[in-house]
Amino acid sequence: MSTKAIHLELVGDLTSDTFIAAFRRFVARRGRCAQIWSDQGRNFVGANKQLVADWTEAKLQFEGSIAETLAKDGTKWHFIPAYSPHMGGLWEAGVKAMKHHLKRIMTHNMTYEEMSTLLCQIEACLNSRPLTMIDDTDKDRLQPLTPGHFLVGETPITVPTPNLRDVPMSHLSRWQHQQRLLTDFWHRWQQEYLTTLQQRSKWHHKVKELDLGHIVLIRSDNLPPGKWMMGRIVEKHPGADGVTRVYSVKSGDSVVQRSFNKLCYLPIDTEC
Repeated sequence: MSTKAIHLELVGDLTSDTFIAAFRRFVARRGRCAQIWSDQGRNFVGANKQLVADWTEAKLQFEGSIAETLAKDGTKWHFIPAYSPHMGGLWEAGVKAMKHHLKRIMTHNMTYEEMSTLLCQIEACLNSRPLTMIDDTDKDRLQPLTPGHFLVGETPITVPTPNLRDVPMSHLSRWQHQQRLLTDFWHRWQQEYLTTLQQRSKWHHKVKELDLGHIVLIRSDNLPPGKWMMGRIVEKHPGADGVTRVYSVKSGDSVVQRSFNKLCYLPIDTEC
């Protein structure tokens, strides 16, 4: 709820048993789930009843400290009011970020294994977005904090793959086509996400200029999935009217000039 990290799990249908199986996989990989928020779908209500019965039966088989431990390991389920999907907008927005672009890049049917692999890679991309800086005292090394840090302790990565965007689809194998879908998704979603960080009211309000030493995201169309270009403002180049529209940004060992519309604030920025 606070980090907006996303976990994507592929299921074959919308029954309660299938959801419980997905929930067991989630707990086995992510750890104990103390709280669940969801709408009042029949599969969720049925799964809640089944899980409550399973935990109750497990506690009856033991006494003393073991029973107390099992009670603490249980999951509390919270249901939003019926016919009120807007009250689940926080998690619906994360799922929409995946569905909106995925259905636009899908060109053929995929097997369960192919779809599951693609969703895991998309999950890594979504959880790799920088939130703020871990420690910006090191002038040469930028370490962003991402949602992935709260899941796996580090920024999620995707295994490198050749750039296949210029290769005709008919020349690709099924595996290459799957990786092409990942690249297409990344370019669509990254551009939309960076655009949301640049929403500014044109002409109505004066936007605060970036300060020297400020950490920014740099818009780039050639980055592989899960990679972000970041830099530190080292010089300002004001125009004749005194407004700065061009900045010198240090990224790695090089310093490049970028216009203001190519630079994005971090989502959580204590300096703004």
